[in-house]
Amino acid sequence: MSGQIKLEVCVDSVASATAAARGGAHRLELCSSMIEGGVTPSAGMIAAVREAVSIGLHVMIRPRGSDFCYSDEEVQVMRRDIAMAKQLGADGVVFGILDSDGNVDARRTADLTQCAAPLPVTFHRAFDVSRDLLAALHELQAAGVHRVLTSGGRATASEGAETLKKLVAAASGKIVVMAGGGIREHNVAALIERTGVREIHSGLRTAVASAMRYRNREVSFGAAKTREDEHFVVDEKDVRSLLHAAVSPEAR
Repeated sequence: MSGQIKLEVCVDSVASATAAARGGAHRLELCSSMIEGGVTPSAGMIAAVREAVSIGLHVMIRPRGSDFCYSDEEVQVMRRDIAMAKQLGADGVVFGILDSDGNVDARRTADLTQCAAPLPVTFHRAFDVSRDLLAALHELQAAGVHRVLTSGGRATASEGAETLKKLVAAASGKIVVMAGGGIREHNVAALIERTGVREIHSGLRTAVASAMRYRNREVSFGAAKTREDEHFVVDEKDVRSLLHAAVSPEAR
C-alpha cells in the first residue's frame, strides 16, 4: 500500500521545482502568483522548469485570481494557455470552472479537457467551493477529467477528511481524488489512513528573506505589503520528510 502514495508539490519557481524533484516528489503543479491561489505561469517559466526537471509537470491554467466563473473571453485565454503548455512539454494541465450557481461548468470543462488531450486534466480546488461535491465529482468524471484536487470542502484536508473518504469511495477508481490543503509531515499518515487517498498535494513553502540591503519603505507594489521583503521556496528536506511520513509504516 505504501508504494502507491504519490506526492505532487506546488511550485512557482525553478528553484522550488528542482528542490521538490531532489526531495522525491513525483509530480509538480506549476503556477505563479501563489498569493492569489495560483494563476497561469509564463511561457518562460514553463520552459525553464521543463528543462530543469524530468518528473511530471502539470501546469496551472487560471487566467486570473478571485472566483472561477469565467467569461467567454477568459475561456479563450485558457484554451490558448493549454496549447502553450502542451507545446512547451507539460505532462498535464490543471484548471477549474464553475457556473454562477456554484456548479461545475460541465460543457466548458469537457471542452477544455478535449483541448488538453492527450494530456490528463486535474480539476483544482474550485471543486471545494462548488455547491455539491459528490455531484461535482460525477460531473467531472463524465467530462473526462482525470483527477480532482480537494480538501473535502473545508479549509484543510484534515478538517475535510470524512468528506474525502466519501469522495474516494464514490470515485471507485474511475477518477483520482487527490487530497490537498494543509498537508504536512505531522498529519499526512493519519489523513491517508482515514481517507484512503493515494495522492497528496502540498506546497511545503519556506519563507526566504529578500537579498536587498536597501529598501524604500515609502513605496509598495502589491496588496500584501508585509510580504515584499520575502519570498517562498520549497525545501527539499521538507519534501523528503513528508514523503517518508506518508509511505513508511513506522511513521503511521
